[in-house]
Amino acid sequence: MANVFLISDQHYDHANILNFFRSDGVTKLRPGFDNVDEMNEHMVERHNSVVKPVDKVYFVGDVAMSHKALPILKRLNGEKCLIKGNHDKAKLSQYLPYFYDIRGSHQFDGVLMTHIPVHPESLARWPVNVHGHLHYNRVMLDNKIDPRYFNVSVECINYTPISLEELKVAVKNQS
Repeated sequence: MANVFLISDQHYDHANILNFFRSDGVTKLRPGFDNVDEMNEHMVERHNSVVKPVDKVYFVGDVAMSHKALPILKRLNGEKCLIKGNHDKAKLSQYLPYFYDIRGSHQFDGVLMTHIPVHPESLARWPVNVHGHLHYNRVMLDNKIDPRYFNVSVECINYTPISLEELKVAVKNQS
């Protein structure tokens, strides 16, 4: 039986992301990688450790910083759908060999997927907005994680796609 997985903000081949820091100015955004090839390989390995060829994977934006990195996607298991992010700037024709569908947003099973979190006033119809874009940050409400949002950026999910079932449990637990 096929499973559904979600992940965001891989930034394949984005060497400079290894120089970014979290808001404390000390902690690296992506610690533990000596170079971009090591980061890319780690994400491929983590992806294929959970996703099978028959599974569906929603890439919730910012998959690669350049169309030159897109061939990495051939190595990733699963049928792939791209929810475009702010860094997904390649031409449609460059994405088509890797994705069965490309969208600005997607909704199913009470979940709204967008790369950038939607405004709270737009969430009335959906219990949860699955998003990326914020990397390790979370949407907050009264100094707690807002349970209406779930960030699937790689930094929040250990570089490993999260299954829809795991996501539903995690959303309940953050309430």
